[in-house]
Amino acid sequence: MRYNSRKHHLPPFQTSGVLLVDKPKEWTSFDVVNFVRARFNVPKVGHCGTLDPAATGLLVLVLGKFTQLSSKFSGEDKIYEASLQLGLETDSCDLDGTVTAEHDWSGVTGEQLRATLAGFVGEQMQTPPMVSAVKKDGKKLYELARQGVEVERESKPITIFSLDVTRCELPFCDFTLHCSKGTYVRTLCSDAGKKLGCGGTLAALRRTRSGQFSLADAVTVDTLKTFEQADLEIHVRQFLYERLSKIAGVNYGG
Repeated sequence: MRYNSRKHHLPPFQTSGVLLVDKPKEWTSFDVVNFVRARFNVPKVGHCGTLDPAATGLLVLVLGKFTQLSSKFSGEDKIYEASLQLGLETDSCDLDGTVTAEHDWSGVTGEQLRATLAGFVGEQMQTPPMVSAVKKDGKKLYELARQGVEVERESKPITIFSLDVTRCELPFCDFTLHCSKGTYVRTLCSDAGKKLGCGGTLAALRRTRSGQFSLADAVTVDTLKTFEQADLEIHVRQFLYERLSKIAGVNYGG
């Protein structure tokens, strides 16, 4: 168990607001939610945009009355730092899946890869992967995938606003992606590999921004483990005041 679920005698945490967390690898988004709920006795906690266990980075949590804003925050644009590995295909389109094919990538040049990735910028239709939380006939796709079932999926409209390659050392390529809600970076990597004729998979993913929220303002789980309930209250209130200060142009810092 990755979070502390011990029973405690803390009073319910009453402060509403936003808590930005730098999600560690191997934790699910719900692991983080459950950790915060259990450690600080927060009656209502939600998250705004799932991160896969293998992914790291910004997870936006909403506490108390701010859970009503979950849909709004979830629907905003995202920025990711990602890594693509050529020559490999898996059933999940990332390294957590089972390898289904390996191909020779040596014929691909850095210029070809950059041009292919640039071709994904703009509005387009994207098919969700089988490991996604999209529902088909009332069941989540990843639940069907665990049963070895693959079904046809309806493509969804997405927008990739920008894609900038930051490192290209084949077979790996790192890039920064600014995209709309509902974009699957693993699918982008798989589609790029198919266009290049050598296959591709997502090797690493880190979310650095979600709408107005930045990873720079997030706290780690290790830091939260040192917090007492009063520390969390101060942190959440201070973040809210700083956010209001920027919006209103008022200095709340005293």
